[in-house]
Amino acid sequence: MAKRLLIVLTLFLLASMFWQAISHYTEKTALSPLATRYVTQGPDELGAQNLVTAVVVTYRGLDTLGEVTVLFLSAAAVGLLLTLGGREAAEQPPTPASELVQTAVQYLFPIVLLFGIYIFANGHLTPGGGFQGGAVIASATLLLFLALPLSRLRHMLLSLTESLSGFGYVVIGVLGLVLAGGFLDNRALPLGEYGHLFSAGAIPVIYVFIGLKVGTELSAVLEHFKGDSQ
Repeated sequence: MAKRLLIVLTLFLLASMFWQAISHYTEKTALSPLATRYVTQGPDELGAQNLVTAVVVTYRGLDTLGEVTVLFLSAAAVGLLLTLGGREAAEQPPTPASELVQTAVQYLFPIVLLFGIYIFANGHLTPGGGFQGGAVIASATLLLFLALPLSRLRHMLLSLTESLSGFGYVVIGVLGLVLAGGFLDNRALPLGEYGHLFSAGAIPVIYVFIGLKVGTELSAVLEHFKGDSQ
């Protein structure tokens, strides 16, 4: 009886909170002063065609750096727990996919990788970015593991790529502090011509580092769950 009463009370409180939220909601018809500044001055200041990218990588670049750090700590914790816990060897080897699936993966794997690179390399021009492109790269790794269970990744190569990407990200931030107006200021590099691939200063470089770092970290997590590496 007490348990049911607690459930009913909890549902009532949640319903009350939800009603308070939606009953006082009013849609904004104008941008805030801060958002107005971003929209009007962002393209000229940073040279990025994708304004969302300009905000994420520069104006709130420390937040993005923190998100990358959280992902790194999460991936490291997963690897540590799986390594310390150990994994029992399977009684039978995994059943390989059909020949049709294996052949298809051999063609799809590089295409998906290339698409992931495209997403973070063009993040300053079109919707996309480092996290999205890195996730696509990791999905290519997952596709490879599902179709070819006996395939392996080189752990040393993943670690080296992840480390160099993180180091490069911080170096770009320091260059912004030294050569421009602050940490992670993209104007440390020339802004280039607006709307072109080589534009927006250091933003494309930052996104390349983030994309490689996210892709290798998520691939390493998949590798640890798979249970074998070299």
